[in-house]
Amino acid sequence: MARSFNRKRSLSALNELNVTPLMDLAFSLLIIFMVSAPLLEQSIDLNLPAQEKRAAVQKADVEFQVINIDAQGNLFWGKQEVSFAELKNQLANLAAMPDPNPISLRVDRELKAQVLVDVLDLITLNKLTKISISTIVE
Repeated sequence: MARSFNRKRSLSALNELNVTPLMDLAFSLLIIFMVSAPLLEQSIDLNLPAQEKRAAVQKADVEFQVINIDAQGNLFWGKQEVSFAELKNQLANLAAMPDPNPISLRVDRELKAQVLVDVLDLITLNKLTKISISTIVE
């Protein structure tokens, strides 16, 4: 006695595409990249502020307000030497302008970091966000 296991095989098209496994994969990869990205940024090897040669892209119409800091920590607003309090007033005046000029910060390589941090704190307290730190091209 032979049994017949015949089934009807219909060749109908799928009406829906199951994207659940694809979404699971995408979220898994997202979590992996979110966890591993901060670990990749923790490199300590420092040799700044040199920069490799490349084509500079700048707008010709932009006029920067230059702040210079020499190796002894002396502050200069453009070419004029200023004290820390005078720099604070100058930055407040710049922040009061409707469209303040971007700031170009030029710092000597031998400068202690605390002076630079103090100047950057003044800039951010005045909510000036357009900052360029100049480096040497080697």
